[in-house]
Amino acid sequence: MLLEATLVILAVLVALWLAPWRMLVWPAAAGRERTLSPLISPLLATLVLLPWVWALPTLHAMPLQLQWSGACLVVLMLGWPLAVLTLVAVGVLACWFSPAMDWAQALGSIAWLGVVPATFALLLGALIRRFIGARIFVYVLGRAFLGTVLCVFASAMLAQWSGHTLPGVDESLSLVGHWLMAWGDGFITGMFAAIFVAFKPEWLATWSDRLYLHPPPH
Repeated sequence: MLLEATLVILAVLVALWLAPWRMLVWPAAAGRERTLSPLISPLLATLVLLPWVWALPTLHAMPLQLQWSGACLVVLMLGWPLAVLTLVAVGVLACWFSPAMDWAQALGSIAWLGVVPATFALLLGALIRRFIGARIFVYVLGRAFLGTVLCVFASAMLAQWSGHTLPGVDESLSLVGHWLMAWGDGFITGMFAAIFVAFKPEWLATWSDRLYLHPPPH
């Protein structure tokens, strides 16, 4: 529990230092007043839907207690600083919604389903842009789909290494389950990223038409 608390506190402090709430309001410009950012919509959708997904394994009996993370999609939509604060709120709401979830479980969810995969997604996204380049295909397939698979599975392995094992499940079978769930997470994230790029690019804080559709010449 100490490890999870340390990871979450460090991430929250860094996120607060970056003041991500400024992304939720567009500053006044010539002939235009201050307005709310389009990121309000994915932020509210995350706070409404994701807590139930995190709380689902504790709301009814399941033979294999696996959970969908959603953290990588939240990072793509909100950016890492705002995503961290949102995922902390998601964990708190999940604990509130589920009587069977205690605060220790909520802290573990915040760390291993939220903060850690979100941070991995940030680092992997930076590496992809640095060494592969900014292309729409790379963004959707590399960062949103395959990147999510790697980040979620790496977080699950770290969680299992730290002692968060699945009750009544062999360690090797647990890794197989996490690997399969990571692919599900990647498929959902890649699908939504592709839809948002096509129809709602303003819902992706990490997307830029200028950068990905019209990259500068090398």
